[in-house]
Amino acid sequence: MESARLREAPLVDRVVVEVQAGDGGSGIISFRREKYVPRGGPDGGDGGRGGHVYLQADPQLFTLADFRFRRRFRAGRGHHGSGANKKGADGEDLVVRVPVGCVVYDDETGEMLADLVEPGQTVRVARGGRGGRGNARFVNPVRRAPRIAERGDPGEHRRIRLELKLLADVGLVGLPNAGKSSLLAASSRARPKIAAYPFTTLSPNLGLVRLGPNESFVMADIPGIIEGAHRGLGLGLAFLRHVERTRLLILVVDTSAQDGTDPVEALHVTRRELEQYDAALLARPMLVAANKMDLPEAHGRLPVLEQACRSLGLEVWPISAATGQGVDALLFRAFQELRQAVAREQPARAAGAGPKERPAVRVAGRLREARKVEVLRQDGGFVVRSPWLERLAARLDLEGQPDARAYLYEILQRSRVLDRLRSQGAKPGDPVRVGIHTLPFRE
Repeated sequence: MESARLREAPLVDRVVVEVQAGDGGSGIISFRREKYVPRGGPDGGDGGRGGHVYLQADPQLFTLADFRFRRRFRAGRGHHGSGANKKGADGEDLVVRVPVGCVVYDDETGEMLADLVEPGQTVRVARGGRGGRGNARFVNPVRRAPRIAERGDPGEHRRIRLELKLLADVGLVGLPNAGKSSLLAASSRARPKIAAYPFTTLSPNLGLVRLGPNESFVMADIPGIIEGAHRGLGLGLAFLRHVERTRLLILVVDTSAQDGTDPVEALHVTRRELEQYDAALLARPMLVAANKMDLPEAHGRLPVLEQACRSLGLEVWPISAATGQGVDALLFRAFQELRQAVAREQPARAAGAGPKERPAVRVAGRLREARKVEVLRQDGGFVVRSPWLERLAARLDLEGQPDARAYLYEILQRSRVLDRLRSQGAKPGDPVRVGIHTLPFRE
């Protein structure tokens, strides 16, 4: 019957996608041609910027399921420049919508790029390529009619990992079959799968608990924990990741011990797994729901569980999710704890001790590179290694634009690269490679 248990589609909460920003448009070589203007001069316009790729938190999305079918996203490329100093249009930006609570990582470096916890919060994850300059930008007292134009830069490509951590006020945690799904169903209109075998719930479920016109909170039923879950056993990290967002934890314990697990041992296992995953979780407000009190076996074990909870400073609330006994009292107590938790957070944030306010838009892009230059001997010639010089050289067409070669030599002279080549014994005609181009050394 294993296949029957898996009919419930699991929550998609972790995916890897590729994002590609748009390439920049190329600048052009153009000269004015007007009547009665014999020397019109250059008027080639710049290329447009390539489109950026953004991620935006959308409160209408609750899963990353859409990314199972589309894993590549590409923004629009910039348009080329034109005559009369007309700049090409910028490429169209791409906004990819993700659920609120999504954490964005660079999949190659592991760096966290953003934590999107507010609706509408936006982060740029791939930067569009810069547009190339037209020949009008290269005019100076020496170059009166330059035949130089740059290609656009390629757009940034990135592999990013998206991890969804549910945003819930209250998290229900406990061993399999403790009654978490039953408690969620008794407290809200959520209808999670309920059955008499372990791991009935294969993915977290959310429910809105309403206690009054203006009194409500979101509660999450987290899949069952077992010993070793912090190492990935059972459903392991698939559920523990979602506990991090909650303000209050309700530890649900099967007081009847129907599966043979002592309630006190179940309590200790649950707390131990939370602590080993993240010790800060034990500092969160906690309540213990002593479930299945409608069964006769539960009454004899309740006093021992209450004594164990008192030694840990935890409140015990006897309930029966099946009959509704004690559920309302537990929910009202949870709401009181939530209000106290929010009240504690507000002055801490005002004093700067709490979480920093996140900007509406955050840029996740590479830092400005230092203009570092390295000159090496290689294969009977020389190699110039410098990210900014290599990018500049890639924009130039040395074969089709004769002035571009002279311009590149001018840049090498201004940056003292020619002096360094000379000091390392370079002779006229020796091959010098700069990025994709190889040109002869000259004095």
